[in-house]
Amino acid sequence: MDEFLVNRSYLFHVWIEFVFNLLKVFYRKQMFYPSWMGVFVNPFYFARKGLLDAIAMHGVELSGRLLDVGCGSKPYREFFDVSDYVGLDIDNETTRARGYADFFYSGDVFPFEDNSFDSVVCSQVLEHVFNPDDFLKEVARVLKPGGKLLLTVPFLWDEHEQPYDFARYSSFGLRHILHKQGLQITTHLKIGANAATIFQLINAYLYKVSVGMPRLPLLIFTTLICGIINVAGIIASRILPDNLDLYLDNLVVANNEK
Repeated sequence: MDEFLVNRSYLFHVWIEFVFNLLKVFYRKQMFYPSWMGVFVNPFYFARKGLLDAIAMHGVELSGRLLDVGCGSKPYREFFDVSDYVGLDIDNETTRARGYADFFYSGDVFPFEDNSFDSVVCSQVLEHVFNPDDFLKEVARVLKPGGKLLLTVPFLWDEHEQPYDFARYSSFGLRHILHKQGLQITTHLKIGANAATIFQLINAYLYKVSVGMPRLPLLIFTTLICGIINVAGIIASRILPDNLDLYLDNLVVANNEK
């Protein structure tokens, strides 16, 4: 009898661990690839869904050998149908431990020859660059003449990855700094230019002030409160007019015309 109870307890714990791991995988997927279920578990639903849809739509414009600058975990790799996908990231213990980047650099010169790539993607990185002119000069240098850059960068967002958060860019600011390096914008998309932006900022605020809560209360809070706010944001975005002056992120595609 005792052996039966021990075995049953062991199987119960195995089952709980299995379910927990499934939920963890589901949650992580919903962070970067939110489906309709992400409405109820992702406090950054509008920001992440907007980026996902925009990159999926315009990623098809990139081809050939592609460099992902600040690649992180390469979350959007599947949206680029290219012959070679190369990840570059800043050289530190965190990025090396992740194991995703193919090359590392110290924050100044990219470790590649001139005209090495047909395409470059740089997603949510430029705001963390203290010298954007030097950074974009490197992007243009390794990009072949006529090559394409796909760039995303926040416009409205809280400070994050402190203390390495240096800038926010308007559409006009982006055009100016890209043009200086011979990068001519062919596509510019303002992501989240509707009432949902207001609700996204509310959820971002609530997430920041509640992030220290224990795991279970935080999960309940995220599912109930943030989920309700996300639903309200969806409804508001459908019934209220868009506002192209107030939005979450920029996405641009630019040609290298050097």
